[in-house]
Amino acid sequence: MRFSSDGRRLTLREQLETRERDILAPQAAKSADSRGRLRPEREDDVRPAFQRDRDRIIHCKAFRRLKHKTQVFFAPTGDHYRTRLTHTLEVSQIARTIAKVLRLHEELTEAIALGHDLGHTPFGHAGERVIDRLMPGGFNHYEQSLRIVDVLENERRGLNLSWEVRDGIAKHSKGKSGAPVGMPAAVRAGTIEGQIMRVADLIAYVNHDIDDSTRAGLIRPEDLPRDLVAVLGSTSSVRIGTLVKDVVTETLNGNLAEIRMSQPILDAVLGLRAFLFDAVYENTIATAEFRKASGILSGLWEKVRERPGEFLDERTIEEEGIDVATRDFIAGMTDRYAIRLFEQLFIPKPWAIE
Repeated sequence: MRFSSDGRRLTLREQLETRERDILAPQAAKSADSRGRLRPEREDDVRPAFQRDRDRIIHCKAFRRLKHKTQVFFAPTGDHYRTRLTHTLEVSQIARTIAKVLRLHEELTEAIALGHDLGHTPFGHAGERVIDRLMPGGFNHYEQSLRIVDVLENERRGLNLSWEVRDGIAKHSKGKSGAPVGMPAAVRAGTIEGQIMRVADLIAYVNHDIDDSTRAGLIRPEDLPRDLVAVLGSTSSVRIGTLVKDVVTETLNGNLAEIRMSQPILDAVLGLRAFLFDAVYENTIATAEFRKASGILSGLWEKVRERPGEFLDERTIEEEGIDVATRDFIAGMTDRYAIRLFEQLFIPKPWAIE
């Protein structure tokens, strides 16, 4: 049992917050020092702020929908291909490993990892490109992820997450050619835990996309560039180990000022990502079905706007316009719901007379 300096008995949450100060690195974020939430609320008696955020994300509807959203391969028939949910879990595992070694805040790191892809569209990046084209002002999945936790979940009350988790979600994306480290301070996450998200995401998807692409027959292990394999390793587990060790070693050498990678390892993993863009992500065989998916989302975009009262949120239409309401509805769909709704709205049903 622990007591405060004035003799008051500490709650379980306060005891955990005290333990954080005793165990975590000085550079780590601390639950008790959070910048707060969008709306003030009473602290929990048991769970510190970042742990509550992690729990809220796991229990939200958008998180559950990730199990039926495409990662790379659209509607794979095999049971072992990644979905957006399994990708998220792999990112979380890698991120927590890095945070643990660096003595950073694991629950904060995990919350950011679990929430980083909540705003992803159906049909993977192909779906994102379609909505980006249709939506005035464009579309970014990380902005939509933040909108989900701030507004859309919980009957438009949002999850009311801490600033640190929201900041990490908002600043996780790298794009096709962006590097996961070395960004100016103005554009990188405000916590070092948030910066882990970028490298963990890259480490996860480069390696599991090689695995899935090999399983799909798009590439063979011997197709991987030999010079990059020589640097990173010939198997997924070896490559992940190499990358994680490099991240923690370089970051510790930099006194945890920011998340870092050595130049040879960074160049190698970016080279491997470039190889995947050419061989997999923009492969004509792999993207053939996505052209169909693009037609589905384009059709749905127009059709639901013709019947807004049936499909779209009235309050969003009134406050932000029909484009925003349509974006929220389409982006929130799972792959199978989008297909089922398209069939319902566009495919004639057989007419039978008894």
